[in-house]
Amino acid sequence: MPSINRWAWCGVALSGALMVALGAYAAHELSSQVSTELVSAVETGVRYQAWHTLAIMAVLVWRSVQPMAGQHWVLALWALGMLCFSGSLYLMALAGLNLGIVTPIGGVLLISGWLTLGVVALMQG
Repeated sequence: MPSINRWAWCGVALSGALMVALGAYAAHELSSQVSTELVSAVETGVRYQAWHTLAIMAVLVWRSVQPMAGQHWVLALWALGMLCFSGSLYLMALAGLNLGIVTPIGGVLLISGWLTLGVVALMQG
């Protein structure tokens, strides 16, 4: 396995562990410390992180079977999107930081990753 793929899989493993830990914390402890809206924000971040972690895994498997130009952009857009979108929601709820525009920028990055995936798939033919 190439070194870049090992690092990508380690990132996926870290993302998976983090989302389980934050999801459990939100479900069992966070509600006694912050408002329902902030708990909901963490749950939203965890949900988006979960779906995009699974999507990254699928593209990594696809890339190992059929490497194509552009797959790395899909992975990068989703990883950066998760960091911005979910990360800003976590920081808002857990640290009281309001990062304003970072959350929607993360959403745009996630959407861009999906659109890039479509372009890469079309290039396959």
